[in-house]
Amino acid sequence: MQVFLTVRELSMFLDILLKAKKKIGFVPTMGALHPGHLSLIKKSAEENDITVCSIFVNPTQFNNSSDLANYPRAIESDTAMLKVVACDVLFAPSIEEIYRQGEVNSTPSIDFQGIEVVMEGVYRKEHFKGVVQVVKRLFDIVRPTNAYFGEKDYQQLVVIKKMVKSLKLPISIIGCYIVREVDGLAMSSRNVRLSNEGRKNAGFIYKTLLVAKQNAHKASVSDLKKWVTDVLNANEYFRVEYVEIADSTTLLSTHEWQQSSSQRLFVAVFVDEIRLIDNIVL
Repeated sequence: MQVFLTVRELSMFLDILLKAKKKIGFVPTMGALHPGHLSLIKKSAEENDITVCSIFVNPTQFNNSSDLANYPRAIESDTAMLKVVACDVLFAPSIEEIYRQGEVNSTPSIDFQGIEVVMEGVYRKEHFKGVVQVVKRLFDIVRPTNAYFGEKDYQQLVVIKKMVKSLKLPISIIGCYIVREVDGLAMSSRNVRLSNEGRKNAGFIYKTLLVAKQNAHKASVSDLKKWVTDVLNANEYFRVEYVEIADSTTLLSTHEWQQSSSQRLFVAVFVDEIRLIDNIVL
């Protein structure tokens, strides 16, 4: 695996591959890698000539300074894991490499039609502005054929697809299934910050989503949302931030069940004051 720290060195390397018309797969991450990330690397390796993984903790998408400071960083173990799954390239730039002078606040002007201000957008102000900013910058550097994102961050996936379509970027955005722990907890870099008791209880989030899926269309949308909220809040380790049922494509809130479209249930829950998100197709 080749490791690049600067945009210039990576660009020179990729120029040769692009001239040879090689397919480049790209997996952008913030590090603290887990099997969910590695599943994206493996899928990219299957579908492209070369796979690039970036590790960059992006400061502009954090609305909470303590969350940024406490975000797990493990570059040595991350590098070792990437070598095991035969990743071709690791790009691990500094903040100065990504946000050159005069570009710190530059964000593409895109009409997201409201998908960026619901759910995560309500509770994490400016979050998606930072996501779009850094992903567009990374896309400009890597110039991938295909880019891979996990469905755990489903709203992010929809926002990035909208960005690519709006800017007419020649990149296919590929969403990949959520990878879960044995007890159902969605794999996340934040999971390592849970206490032992919090971790033991955290799998109950997915169990609740599964029961809600079984009862979709049997209860009203509002009753199902209330049930999920009440059940999760009843756990002493949990504090629900939001429960939402929305259209899988538009992310518009669902008020009545629609047979002609797909709905998803989205939750954000604090466990030990660690914020976890999850979702499930209904």
